[in-house]
Amino acid sequence: MSKKFLPAALVTLTAVLTLGAAPAAAPAATASADGAAEGRDARTRISTAFTLPGAKVFPEGIAADPRTGAVYVGSYTDGAVYRARSGGRTAEVFLPAGTDGRHTANGLRVDGRGRLWVTDSTSGVSVYDTRSGARLAHFEIPGSEPRFLNDLAVTPDGTAYLTDSVRAVVYRVTPEQLAAGSGPLLPAYDLSGRLTPSPAGSFTLNGITADPAGRFLLTVDMTAGELYRIDPVSGAVSRVALTGGDLKTADGLDLAPGGVLRAAQNTRNTLSRWQLSADGTRARLVRTVTDPSLQIPTTLVQVPGRTLVVRSQFDKDGGPMPSSGGAPTAFTVASVRGF
Repeated sequence: MSKKFLPAALVTLTAVLTLGAAPAAAPAATASADGAAEGRDARTRISTAFTLPGAKVFPEGIAADPRTGAVYVGSYTDGAVYRARSGGRTAEVFLPAGTDGRHTANGLRVDGRGRLWVTDSTSGVSVYDTRSGARLAHFEIPGSEPRFLNDLAVTPDGTAYLTDSVRAVVYRVTPEQLAAGSGPLLPAYDLSGRLTPSPAGSFTLNGITADPAGRFLLTVDMTAGELYRIDPVSGAVSRVALTGGDLKTADGLDLAPGGVLRAAQNTRNTLSRWQLSADGTRARLVRTVTDPSLQIPTTLVQVPGRTLVVRSQFDKDGGPMPSSGGAPTAFTVASVRGF
């Protein structure tokens, strides 16, 4: 099919809406780059984990491989994927720009068998061997209607779930489909009628994460600031009761064992940490960290001892958001400790 970018007007409108969002209504610990946090909680420290080579990377997605310690980061502007080896301070190109016709690299995830999933917001998702870089499978959204494939999660049984920020649906790829190697990417859950109405042209579903035991999925409506729980067995969809704050501008999500949910709230330059109830029906805001050194954080992943956060710089010259003025600095991934 013809691969097209999301209409520029839609991207611009979404960026305007998120850039204009009010600050998070919750107590905040403000941290300075490469130093101790200032404010209520001095435990949090933000520094640079590693640098991404290139002048126009504008990174978006991140994934970690717990088997090797490698971290993968995708470029929103050209679809390149970078790999930072364990302990490395500079990432290397793992999949060059435009690999397999990819325009963007939004959501990234390494599954339980060490395969790297990479979404292209304009078309679908590809799966790669992390050792050789060979593509193992590819799935495309059929038709030519507007779409914006955004983030993904993989459950313990090997099923992948992917959000569409325009259609407000969640797609699914089963292990059987993965074994077949290709096929259409079809909706499994349609949330469009369940979401709080939002301004025309705004994004809805963005980040998605899976309960480590595979009992439920969580996905966020970034415009309304609401969190939804999906039961992959029954298909039941319900809104999670949030206490202490909201998830407006929330982009990436990370759910750790023990019910600790972390979110990157991009244009707020905020990271939030929530405590989820055992059944995933309620979440209480525990902490926020807000600092401009996060540089529009889009996604995050928890690794031993720290949280890695993508500094997208989407608001700089050449990025997908309306420019706040100025060229981007070196593109980096932040290391956040004590959060």
